[in-house]
Amino acid sequence: MWCRIRQSFSWLLLLGALVLLFLFGMGRFAAPPAAAMITQQEESTNQMLYQSRQTLKDRNGMNWQAIAFKRIRPNGAVTLNLRLVGFPGEVELEHSHPLAIATSMGQTFTAVDVSQEIDTDTPASPNIGQYDLQPILPQLSDVVPVRLSLPTTDGSVIALDVSPEAIQEWQTVATQS
Repeated sequence: MWCRIRQSFSWLLLLGALVLLFLFGMGRFAAPPAAAMITQQEESTNQMLYQSRQTLKDRNGMNWQAIAFKRIRPNGAVTLNLRLVGFPGEVELEHSHPLAIATSMGQTFTAVDVSQEIDTDTPASPNIGQYDLQPILPQLSDVVPVRLSLPTTDGSVIALDVSPEAIQEWQTVATQS
């Protein structure tokens, strides 16, 4: 009987060691974070759309969808925009004000609100803002985080922190042709 208890204890120790090895030792063999995907879509003949999507959190813990996209129209016109989407009913963006972009190195930029381009037949949804990134994105470093400041209709400002990896992805979208 003593032998059985000892054998069961040995198996239990071996199992515990394997679990610990898996939990703590396998971390160095884990796959690196997946590269974000940039999608490409032909919207119509000779009109291409390239986009990248991330989820950002504001200071209140609310999720925002950030979509950087480049549209190449049949006539060759190119737009590069950032669309920020908050939860409906939770926030109303002030579309008459630009998006403020501040780097951790002290640089500041403003992106023009082009939300009216989302749907020319109806006013922009209050929880969605769209901004022209084209003149600003080349000036952003792909190793420095930025903070986006979105003005709201109640006078408050929503702050969204953007990682260097997201900036890199936006810059990759910008280079698509």
